[in-house]
Formats: sequence, C-alpha cells, structure tokens
Amino acid sequence: MPAPRVIFHMDMDAFYASVEQRDRPEWQGKPVIVGAPPDRRGVVCAASYEARKFGVRSAMPSVTAGRLCPDGIFVRPRMDAYRDESRAIMSLVKTFAGELVQQVSVDEAYLEVTDRVPPGEPDAMLEAALPIAREIKETIKAQRQLTATIGIAPNKLLAKIASSNFKPDGLTLIKDSEKTAFLRPLPVGAIHGVGK
Repeated sequence: MPAPRVIFHMDMDAFYASVEQRDRPEWQGKPVIVGAPPDRRGVVCAASYEARKFGVRSAMPSVTAGRLCPDGIFVRPRMDAYRDESRAIMSLVKTFAGELVQQVSVDEAYLEVTDRVPPGEPDAMLEAALPIAREIKETIKAQRQLTATIGIAPNKLLAKIASSNFKPDGLTLIKDSEKTAFLRPLPVGAIHGVGK
C-alpha cells in the first residue's frame, strides 16, 4: 500500500476581480466584471462573486454579461498586475511547502505538505495539516488582502474537488476514510475535466 500523502489545492477566489476590488476599495461589495465592455466584442475574463449572483461567468460574451448585470462595473484586464500578484502569493505559499508547490495557473497551485505533519494514519495526517492550511489562508489575507480557498485530501484529484465545491474563502478536508461518502452525492461533472 502506498505511503499516505497530504495534498492541498489552493485556489484564489475570483482572482482578477478580487485584485481589482482590493486596488479600488470603492468597488468592494459591487459587481466587478473583468473583460471587454458590454458594447464591444469580447468576453468576460473574471467576475466578482457579486456579479456571479446575476449569472455572469468567465468566457461569457461581454454583451450577455451586460444584459444580466446592467449595473456591473466593467474593467479592462491588467495582466501584468495579476502576474505580479501571483508571484507574490506563490512566494508566500513556498514558505509553507518549500519546493513541493506545483503552480497550475496564475491563481492556483497544488502543495504537498506530507513531510510537514507527523507520520501516522492517513486521516490523522490530513487533520494535522488543517492548521497549516489555516495559516496559509491567514497569511495571504494579512499580506495580500485577498482570500484563498484550500482543499485538503490524500491526492490531487480530491484536493481539487474539495476546493472547487466550497468557495469563496473555503477550507475543506476530505479524509481518506470518508472519500467515497464525500464523492457519492456529487455529479460526475465535479471531477475536474469532465464536462456536460
């Protein structure tokens, strides 16, 4: 039987839109839509949670987003700012997991923290990682004024599902002994890469 592992999936919450809201405090709590304006041809790159309540989603045509959310604040993407922010966040994350960080996009990464918890039963090791995850979230909030969601699980697939289903600002642990019960009620689309 393979040795137990402790994997985090960290996903920043509505990353581009959250950076814009942080940098423009007057936009806090308002529907911010990063992308082309609604009167131009283009798509939504990101939407704040306030805009998502109206059904606005990334990759949606901006004209549709404008119809769904007429009071939305449309902002041109600032890719350099998001990349700089990403570098700052990932350097913080590496203080907790060393080189065992696999960045998979500008706003998400897998971390292996198996060596940072006492060896033992898989469930005990996963539970021992909770304070580390909380500290990562608190550090990002304190130093970058942004929220992250973290999923903790014995493998990458489950860690991704754990973070994807409980946003924003979530922290979800899937114990090894409870993984079947956790997955059973979820639709097959909950598995990353499986579409309709």
